[in-house]
Amino acid sequence: MRLEGKTALITGAASGLGAAAVERFVAEGCRVCLCDIQVEEGESLATAVGNDSFFQPCNVTREDEVIAAIDTAVERFGHLDIVFHSAGIVGAVGPIATTPSDEWRFSIDVLLNGTFYLIKHAARVMQPRSKGSIITMASTAGVMGGLGPHAYAAAKHGVVGLTKNVATEMAGCGIRVNTIAAASMATPMVANVLTGDPTDLEAARTKLAELSPLRGQAGLPEDVANAALWLASDESAYTTGHTLTVDAGITVGATTDGPEFAEYSPIIREAGKSGLED
Repeated sequence: MRLEGKTALITGAASGLGAAAVERFVAEGCRVCLCDIQVEEGESLATAVGNDSFFQPCNVTREDEVIAAIDTAVERFGHLDIVFHSAGIVGAVGPIATTPSDEWRFSIDVLLNGTFYLIKHAARVMQPRSKGSIITMASTAGVMGGLGPHAYAAAKHGVVGLTKNVATEMAGCGIRVNTIAAASMATPMVANVLTGDPTDLEAARTKLAELSPLRGQAGLPEDVANAALWLASDESAYTTGHTLTVDAGITVGATTDGPEFAEYSPIIREAGKSGLED
């Protein structure tokens, strides 16, 4: 019960990384406000996990909806200890010369502006209590080049920078701000990229296992959920401004004896726009 008595708001909570975090947090005693644009799935998961958890519709590109979600969570729970912002999309893809400007703007809106809104209003409600943990979702594409589409990489680099900068401001308030830089995990969004079918998680796991530097081991949503759990808990009480990589060593140069991980990069760059919450 590492989060017993704590409350959290998780975005992208209806599927993928967010759903795994919801289940992990609730299992550790946390009450959770689930936020997503996928209403039916979000409400179903909130009912399934119980523990006074509830679903709040939220499009992270709309600041008014983010404000409503944060304020509703505080009203329902009395306070907010944790915010984990995991909502995301693949976004604009393709060579820089042919990247559509409207898709670029939409990608930045979801991946970076949405992060700004969540941090801004999480800090607002946490400051009066001088405590809290804000966790953002970066990517290996936000740590090094060549691991994602241009807009995605730009946004995720922005998430890393914003997280570090806000951590310096919030340290004096007792609020910790950290980010998770994950490799591709076996989520519906990644399955859609790798197979064209967001429901084919088994094929995604098989492909990711082939590409993984950790022989035969695919990245799973639970791996990110466990990282988020540590950052949310008091076990990381002296950690802020940190970028926690969950990537089988990809960003430090680890490779596999099988297919080189580099072959994954063009798969991402040329993939069709997903539109799914991660």
